[in-house]
Amino acid sequence: MSDELTIELTEAEDRGRYEAHVEGSNATAELTYRYLADDLIVAEHTLVPEAFRGRGIAARLVQQLVTDARDRGLKILPQCSYVRSAFERHPEWRDLLGNRS
Repeated sequence: MSDELTIELTEAEDRGRYEAHVEGSNATAELTYRYLADDLIVAEHTLVPEAFRGRGIAARLVQQLVTDARDRGLKILPQCSYVRSAFERHPEWRDLLGNRS
């Protein structure tokens, strides 16, 4: 099985979902978020199927979230424990941290 990965974003109403698809597999990893304000999103949940853990897929989902948030002028409130720990490992992302006002 290939490690080729594609990530797609879908948004509907006040929610968004990144889906990572590994070539040659029907399994999908995901990172979900919701908007708290026009410029603030809450990263709620990250899930990688057990068979694909340890390949850096969750890290790539978070990186895509961070890249897109930076491009769109959004702040991120990391409710998900994985996203929160990723922010702790990447101090260069601190400017994107949001908070509940």
